[in-house]
Amino acid sequence: MKADESLAARFDADRPHLRAVAYRLLGSADDADDAVQAAWLKIDRADSHEVRNLTGWFTTVTARECLDQLRARRRRGEVALPGDGSALAPPAPPAEDEALLADSVGRALLVLLDRLSPAQRVAFVLHDLFALPFDEIGRLLERSPSAAKKLASRARERLRGGPSAERAPSAEQLRIADAFLAASRGGDLPALLDLLAPDVVRRVDRVLVPEGVATELRGARAVAEETRIFAARARAGAVAVVDGAPGAVIAPAGRLQAVLRLDIDGDRIRGIEIIGDPRRLAAVTLALPG
Repeated sequence: MKADESLAARFDADRPHLRAVAYRLLGSADDADDAVQAAWLKIDRADSHEVRNLTGWFTTVTARECLDQLRARRRRGEVALPGDGSALAPPAPPAEDEALLADSVGRALLVLLDRLSPAQRVAFVLHDLFALPFDEIGRLLERSPSAAKKLASRARERLRGGPSAERAPSAEQLRIADAFLAASRGGDLPALLDLLAPDVVRRVDRVLVPEGVATELRGARAVAEETRIFAARARAGAVAVVDGAPGAVIAPAGRLQAVLRLDIDGDRIRGIEIIGDPRRLAAVTLALPG
C-alpha cells in the first residue's frame, strides 16, 4: 500500500472518533462532517513523515477546523433562536443521525456548550471529554498550557452554574422534573395529573404559541391535557437547572428553542414558566443537574 493510501486508510479508521470530537465542538452533524472533510484535505497535502501520533494529529487538525467555525459563528453573531411563533407545536423531526448524536451527548450539555466562548469550548471538550493534554490544547489555541487549563476550568464553572450559584434544586425536585418530562413525552395523563398541583399555573412567552393559545393556563386537568398535545416537543427536552430552579431545556438536535422553569412545592408542580423570547432566553442562567 502506498504511503498516501496508508494515510487515507488510517484517517478513515479514525473518522468516527474525529466526527465525535467535531460534533461536540460544533453541535451539528453536518458541520462536524464538513470539519472532518476539511481536515482531511489539509492532512492530505501535509508532510506526515515526522508525525508519530497520527490520531493525535488528526484530532488537532480537526479541532482547528472546528475552532475556525466557532469563531466565524461568533463574528456573525449567530444564536439559536426559537421557531416561527409555533415552537410548542410538534417540530419537524431532525435527521435520525442528528437526533441520536444529540441523545448520546446530552441535549442539555450541547445547549450549555453553545454558551461558552470558542476557546472555552475547545479547551473543555478536548480535555474533559477526550483527554487531550493541555500542552497540545494550548498550542492549538496559541496559548500557554496554564491558560488552556484556566479556560477549561471556567467552562466547568459555567456548566455547573458558576461559582456563585446561591441555590440549586434538590435531588427530589430534579426527580420530579425528570418524571414530568417523561410523562410529557409519553402523553401519560394520569402521571401528569399526579405530578401537577390542582391549581397549577402554566405561563408561556407569546413568541412560542399562536394567537389562539392563551399565554396563561390554570388547573391540573387543563395543563395536563395541553401537555399531551405537545408530547413531540417534550421528546426534544432534557432536565436542566434554570436560574437555580428545576426545569428543562427544549433543544431539538441540541439547539435551544425554549426553557421550562418549574416551581415545585413538596411533591407537586405548582407553576410552569415556558421561556422562548430571545432576550429572556439569553438572560437565563442554565446549568447541568447535579
